[in-house]
Amino acid sequence: MPKEVFDKHYAFLPQSSLLSFEEVTRLARLFVAHGVRKIRLTGGEPLLRRDLDRLVAMLAELRTVEGDPLDLTLTTNGSLLAKKAQALKEAGLKRVTVSLDALDDAIFRRLNDADFPVADVLAGIDAAERAGLGPIKINMVVKRGTNDCEIVPMARRFRGRDAALRFIEYMDVGTTNGWRMDEVLPSEEVIARIGDVFALQRLAVSTVGETAERWRYAEPGVAGEIGTISSVTKAFCRDCNRARLSTEGKLFLCLFATRGHDLRGLVRGGASDVEIAAAIGLVWEGRDDHYSELRGHAEAAAGSGLRRVEMHYIGG
Repeated sequence: MPKEVFDKHYAFLPQSSLLSFEEVTRLARLFVAHGVRKIRLTGGEPLLRRDLDRLVAMLAELRTVEGDPLDLTLTTNGSLLAKKAQALKEAGLKRVTVSLDALDDAIFRRLNDADFPVADVLAGIDAAERAGLGPIKINMVVKRGTNDCEIVPMARRFRGRDAALRFIEYMDVGTTNGWRMDEVLPSEEVIARIGDVFALQRLAVSTVGETAERWRYAEPGVAGEIGTISSVTKAFCRDCNRARLSTEGKLFLCLFATRGHDLRGLVRGGASDVEIAAAIGLVWEGRDDHYSELRGHAEAAAGSGLRRVEMHYIGG
């Protein structure tokens, strides 16, 4: 959230506009009834939400249509994770994903406009491991000329640990990050750089709709996994099975969407579970978002003049 945009004068949403934990859980239950098996809490920064462990506990009570517990996960910048990891685990959280774009403090702060050091993030990862929130995923967004010098140091840092290090191509999410195509480092080059130092072995796809291509270290007995998410150079729109619910109750079908579908109005307007579930089904059946496949084409460049949703609003 760029400070030049979200300064002390910015008018944020009032608390009453946000979904309550009870409303989030009600909607989650309806999504699960449609077949959802995994829920990820993301942001912004979800650990800033007061009493988040209470929401985790409420969601942990839900069961899939097969009667199994949900795969309940959370993505965080790690700044508060050391303090909250144990409580989240006790509430029912399964795993965490931590965003870490550099090990070098200066590069990290420049990329993230952060007021906390890398040491806090590393302490959070350690605490999450001790709490049993693994295997932990660590996401690094790679921006050519800014933090690509950190690719091999990141691989070296987490090699041998029960962690999955994900390198994500720098994406044109929203309109405030000043994205340029020449700052995208293709995933193939990321793997080539790591492969020059550590031998890697390709892993098979493990789940339908998986967004990451995965490798393990070829040396026997060495823990750790490398993954790449190539939404710029290898679009995976056709296999996408994700939906996103914003904190104010809007349903988005794509990370690059220009509009959301209002579910809060239904929840607070007295609609029944059956009516809300039907609305969710209609939205999902009518989805046709495939921005990443259109990127670079005239229609994507024009964008119909609409403003895309920002990453800090809807999460990764």
